[in-house]
Amino acid sequence: MLNKPGLFNPNDRYRRDARPLEPTTAAATEVRAEPPRADPEPPRAKPEEAAKGSKLIVGPDIKLKGAEITDCDTLVVEGRVEASMDARLVQIAESGALHGTIGVDLAEIRGRFEGELTVRKQLTIHPGGKVAGKIRYGKIVVEDGGELSGDIATLGAAKPVAVAPAKPAPQAATAGAMPATASA
Repeated sequence: MLNKPGLFNPNDRYRRDARPLEPTTAAATEVRAEPPRADPEPPRAKPEEAAKGSKLIVGPDIKLKGAEITDCDTLVVEGRVEASMDARLVQIAESGALHGTIGVDLAEIRGRFEGELTVRKQLTIHPGGKVAGKIRYGKIVVEDGGELSGDIATLGAAKPVAVAPAKPAPQAATAGAMPATASA
């Protein structure tokens, strides 16, 4: 049955494609204009970093422990990860948990993070997201219901700042009084 001539003959395909398509009725040539649909929510723009490079997705029932993740542009955590890494984008889902030392450009937290997190551009903590540990960020957005705790500072504040000591106020000299000295 499969060896019938013309059933899988490649020449038949070319003959079929070469025939011009003509409408059989006038109704087939009608063009109907549909009214534009109003989308309930416009599509979300993906961060430009998410569109390019390598992507690692840790699924909901996956546990990744004791890893150093390298050459990963985007990490999506739906399970549990204990790792150290440097990436462009980290997304932690509601069911996800990430523990470790992480350096990223952008972070979107809907689940839990614990450890040392350095976000060079923007850290976004969505409702239900919990971030704890040593946190450094360029810009931060904590939505209503998001939690942030620990040693938290902007990247600019992480650098030590030299402060000139304040000059003591001049005191009125009294006769016979010895100046006070501080001993360490």
